[in-house]
Amino acid sequence: MKLSIVIPCYNEVGTIRAIVDRVRAAPVADMEIIIVDDCSRDGTRELLRTEIAPLVAQIIYHEFNQGKGAALRTGFAAVTGEVVIIQDADLEYDPNEYPKLLAPIERGQADVVFGSRFAGGEAHRVVYFWHMVGNKFLTLLSNMCTNLNLTDMETCYKVFKREVIQQIQIEENRFGFEPEITAKVAKLDVVIYEVGISYYGRTYKEGKKIGWRDGVRALYAIIKYNLFR
Repeated sequence: MKLSIVIPCYNEVGTIRAIVDRVRAAPVADMEIIIVDDCSRDGTRELLRTEIAPLVAQIIYHEFNQGKGAALRTGFAAVTGEVVIIQDADLEYDPNEYPKLLAPIERGQADVVFGSRFAGGEAHRVVYFWHMVGNKFLTLLSNMCTNLNLTDMETCYKVFKREVIQQIQIEENRFGFEPEITAKVAKLDVVIYEVGISYYGRTYKEGKKIGWRDGVRALYAIIKYNLFR
């Protein structure tokens, strides 16, 4: 089973090479890595062209910054694997955990798998209390609308059979992608699983980008895609 790894990337010059090396070293026999650079301006593009291009299947360059959701929309259109996973370009999520994320799909039990930072007993870096509160609030509200019992709707690690993700039209350009894709998956006739994962959260000093405005947009997206679509 071929795994397509889509890496949305924006101003990650300090981590992009490390995450590509970790993905390439992940215990997966057949993979393709697709990077979508969302018009980085910190030297990431030069690094992608000079060092990373020979290491991956494809790099797609946006000509202007659009956001994570837009980068994923571009990446999903290019995948060729039977299964697709999202991998952030920072070092918060561990590619060595791909096998356990893929396992429910490989066993024929699931069509979609969410990797939860709040389920199971894996290692977690201790960072921001209010981010955790916000994540749990948004997950609760999303669950109330979708009737799913997820513990981490906002997780990066979402795994899809290709035919599932490619039948969904992504409209959100930024971090509103997470509640949008959750709402749209919930409306399909698919089986969703959740697997506990580890998490090494970044601080804002280390380059974390999500902020309170993204939380407001996520709230809007939950209401929009569950109640008005």
